[in-house]
Amino acid sequence: MPHATASWLVDNTALSFPQIADFCGLHVLEIQAIADDTASSKLTGRDPVRAHELTMEEIEKGQKNPDYRLVMMKGPDQVRRTKGPRYTPVSKRQDKPDGIAWIIRNHPEITDGAIGKLIGTTRTTIAAIRDRTHWNIGNITPKDPVTLGLCSQRELDALVGKAAKAAGIEAPTDTRLEGDREALIEQLRNERTQAARDAEMAANGELPEPTASSFFDPFKR
Repeated sequence: MPHATASWLVDNTALSFPQIADFCGLHVLEIQAIADDTASSKLTGRDPVRAHELTMEEIEKGQKNPDYRLVMMKGPDQVRRTKGPRYTPVSKRQDKPDGIAWIIRNHPEITDGAIGKLIGTTRTTIAAIRDRTHWNIGNITPKDPVTLGLCSQRELDALVGKAAKAAGIEAPTDTRLEGDREALIEQLRNERTQAARDAEMAANGELPEPTASSFFDPFKR
């Protein structure tokens, strides 16, 4: 819940926007939007101290030094995973194929093994989506796995950079700051609004079923 955590840090600490953005894995302008109350809806803050992700001592260090990067507390050894696929909540597992399709379309340099570790899926599933033999291929629509909540932006950026380096190509850079700041905040707000609306409609069973005629095939050349 990075946005809720960021909202709490904005309201209850004197940390800088870059510090909060770095800790929550968000864009600094998203933090600006939350601080300016331009987010799509007022977020209920999530206390990272009570969640045992930060200590007040760590927050105080950051408040005293704007260049200090907050360090998240490590979870108990018995709940940390060192091997095997990432755990994904049941409510988000149906979104995995969409996230996989997005990565295949936008970052073909990433290997199936790396995708499997990032999304928490199998090579068989990835291959089926890549070859268009997946049982539900007609309803799969490529969507950013970060927006779907399958991984963080930081994890995706790190994977893209690593894959680009291994493939000998230049990793993509974030050029969003080159445009108009207000326009970007508006874009972020609209994306968050649409995501919340889609989630609410899905929960109420109101989302229309995609049809074969409306499905855009990202792999068709």
